[in-house]
Amino acid sequence: MRTAALGPAQRAEALAGMAERELDVLVVGAGVVGAGTALDAATRGLSTGLVEARDWASGTSSRSSKLIHGGLRYLEMLDFALVREALKERGLLLERLAPHLVKPVPFLYPLQHKGWERLYAGSGVALYDVMSMARGHGRGLPGHRHLTRRHALRVAPCLKKDALVGALQYYDAQMDDARYVATLVRTAASYGARVANRARVTGFLREGERVVGARVQDVEGGGEYEVRAKQVVNATGVWTDDTQAMVGERGQFHVRASKGIHLVVPKDRIHSTTGLILRTEKSVLFVIPWGRHWIVGTTDTGWDLDKAHPAASSADIDYLLEHVNSVLAVPLTRDDVEGVYAGLRPLLAGESDATSKLSREHTVAHPVPGLVVVAGGKYTTYRVMAKDAVDEAVHALDQRVADCVTEDVPLLGAEGYRALWNARARTAARTGLHVARLEHLLNRYGSLTQEILDLIAEDSSLGAPLPGAEDYLRAEVVYAASHEGARHLDDVLTRRTRISIETFDRGTRSAREAARLMAPVLGWDEERIEREVRHYEKRVEAERESQRQPDDLTADAARLGAPDIVPL
Repeated sequence: MRTAALGPAQRAEALAGMAERELDVLVVGAGVVGAGTALDAATRGLSTGLVEARDWASGTSSRSSKLIHGGLRYLEMLDFALVREALKERGLLLERLAPHLVKPVPFLYPLQHKGWERLYAGSGVALYDVMSMARGHGRGLPGHRHLTRRHALRVAPCLKKDALVGALQYYDAQMDDARYVATLVRTAASYGARVANRARVTGFLREGERVVGARVQDVEGGGEYEVRAKQVVNATGVWTDDTQAMVGERGQFHVRASKGIHLVVPKDRIHSTTGLILRTEKSVLFVIPWGRHWIVGTTDTGWDLDKAHPAASSADIDYLLEHVNSVLAVPLTRDDVEGVYAGLRPLLAGESDATSKLSREHTVAHPVPGLVVVAGGKYTTYRVMAKDAVDEAVHALDQRVADCVTEDVPLLGAEGYRALWNARARTAARTGLHVARLEHLLNRYGSLTQEILDLIAEDSSLGAPLPGAEDYLRAEVVYAASHEGARHLDDVLTRRTRISIETFDRGTRSAREAARLMAPVLGWDEERIEREVRHYEKRVEAERESQRQPDDLTADAARLGAPDIVPL
């Protein structure tokens, strides 16, 4: 298998190739479900195309809580099937499919009542562990443990002494969601899928009632392509209804958006060796370790405004600070917040009472011949959603098609990762990079780290940290444009890296240098560099302004003050 590089030339070839001959499957939308669907179809031997109107994971799939989890709270709802399925997927990702990207993370659940709460919560966590082990994919994580208050405060000194009488500690997993999707897309391309971002579907091709493809606009170059396909899969998340409207059919469900916001604060603001999970009156609140930072989230409120740029309001930020400060000995303030991001969950809402129960699950439908719709679900179970979508598409293909094999298809970078991790000190000595740098690269690229090291070998200046964002090397910016499909500065600072939420300046100090590093790969001149930088600065200022507004309406209006696409 070749390792696909997603540079400008490959994107142009993919668009031309999709229009050249009929595909078996065209997937619309490159969030985690769309990318997973493309990989599933390609690994069954189907000719596959994947188009995305903006960037890989530019919607929900880059704005999650960054957790791979079984859904402990769904046990309380007695949704055993969903938890069982998610725990199996968690195990596959940790052990086989993406050990370089998906990592164990501990959580402490403070107990506030003596006696009954420890029995009740402890039984749930014990069942969670048992269900994981029963699927044969739980051996990579430690089991839960019961802690006294004194022991819990040693593990998490940040907690107020009167905020707990004891605690439970258990394990789940986490990943960089946007990086995961970019790797998923590259893996699909390596198995033969043609993939193109900044390629917007403007309408569907029809022959009578049947959908036979899509009109795809090259947002960057301005051309339009007719891409014909035997089956089209709509995997557009919160845009599902909008995409379905192009054929005048929505099916027996629709997708509504629920907004969740997250805060990012420096590691030293919360003194703990473990993540935290706290109950709120509406849901749960996580404090999640994130490198040299913590992620605090999330909220759960309805959203019917701009889907491309959900905005976090001042009220949202105050809500999270108030709830996390209820248990912290040293409270967080607005000044502690480095980054803020908002995402939209695609929740299924039925047209009748009979289907309304689908909200936390996923569904696949075939509303018109030639068009499959997959919607709902959760990040952890994307592979199952993709399998179900391709299974549905395959039913309508007049050919024998192999069964799903993605349970045994590691993502790029997984093969050989553990051996390279064991040899990291030797590699550091050979390359002159600090071992901590090698660990950073291995946990972002796995065995593809060698491609980064090759760039540095050709130009030693790329081995230096990016100014203003020293956690990242200059080579990573070049690699994002040459290998990972980054087309704009925003793609690099927001998704290929997470500089936009990990620095107090939101990436503005790094912007110009990053744009200059991207320029040779993408053919930018000085004028284009300036335009990219100005666009990014306007985006950051619009987000800051939205976060000063009191409610969703005013926050949305402020966020829309910055243009979406860099003008050509």
